[in-house]
Amino acid sequence: MFGCISRGVFLAPDNPPIAVTCRDWSTARWWAAPLASYLARRELRALRRLGALPGVPRLVATRPRALLRTYLSGSPMQVGAPRDPGYFRRARRLLMALHRRGVVHNDLAKEPNWLVRPDGSPAVVDFQLASVGPRRGAWRRMLAREDLRHLLKHKRTYCPDALTDVERRLLAHPSEAARALRRTIKPPYNLVTRRLLRWSDNEGRGPEREPGAAPPP
Repeated sequence: MFGCISRGVFLAPDNPPIAVTCRDWSTARWWAAPLASYLARRELRALRRLGALPGVPRLVATRPRALLRTYLSGSPMQVGAPRDPGYFRRARRLLMALHRRGVVHNDLAKEPNWLVRPDGSPAVVDFQLASVGPRRGAWRRMLAREDLRHLLKHKRTYCPDALTDVERRLLAHPSEAARALRRTIKPPYNLVTRRLLRWSDNEGRGPEREPGAAPPP
């Protein structure tokens, strides 16, 4: 509907092969193509801002209606089930690094957007809903706070005993803006995407094509 995610290898002259994931929206249905393109532009902007930050995909190349990012090995959180409090300490540092670069993820409630890498470290994927801008301002502080609160929800699921008193208070008190968004925007969003369109992004869950398939030319 909105395209597909696949794995492949990027070959460039005089450079070693790079394992990549490709977000390809060339196969999106005609009525979904404008939204798919809009989401891809948001991801492109975020990845350009993040550069080579460890723990997030690095932009490799762009193609007509496709983005190629470095492939990050690991399991989605719901599979990796991180029980080590150290994972969440590093995840919080990674999140702060995103925010320092002016990127708010906006979709960290989804466990597939968090990876547990082979060495036990965290990674974040799927920046389609990310926003990029200055770090200051009440609205961006609220969005950054929600990023953190979603991480703490996952910590509560997998390492509840490691939550601090401050973290418990943050979980217990979502911002007024977040409450308003949940009341006004989330219900119609879920209705349209899940019930009418029956759409869920598989970023972090694995490729839709065969592993090793070449990305679009």
